[in-house]
Amino acid sequence: MGESLRYAAVMLVAGIGIPVLAALNAQLGTRIGSPVVAAVVLFCVALTGAVVVMLVTAGPTALRDVPAQPRHLFLAGLLVCFYVLSVTFVAPRFGVGNAVFFVLMGQMISAALIDQFGLFGAIARPISLARAAGLGLMASGLFLIMRG
Repeated sequence: MGESLRYAAVMLVAGIGIPVLAALNAQLGTRIGSPVVAAVVLFCVALTGAVVVMLVTAGPTALRDVPAQPRHLFLAGLLVCFYVLSVTFVAPRFGVGNAVFFVLMGQMISAALIDQFGLFGAIARPISLARAAGLGLMASGLFLIMRG
């Protein structure tokens, strides 16, 4: 399997995990009566998992370089927090499918803009007519799935 196929497979599994995460954490939040506490539990489990992977792979030596990084890069953590809190709160009220539909739409719009302008150090990849048509077809497909 080529490198691109491996990356695609990893991202496909990550994508499969997003609605599962939404459904599981929404259920936890509903069962314990607090979406915020469910999010805190999720982050504790996620931190534990990330620490284990760090220790098994590169080790903690790269942590020494963290304080020297530009502060705006840490906003990614707040975006993850916002996502988890919002999906944990919204999914039980709006439906996992509907919540994930709008997450996917937002991801498509954001990814296209990041690629178009090469934002955040990404490789610039202009939105060609074919790419715009593909995004439109994906959006249409998502809409049909949501309405189906």
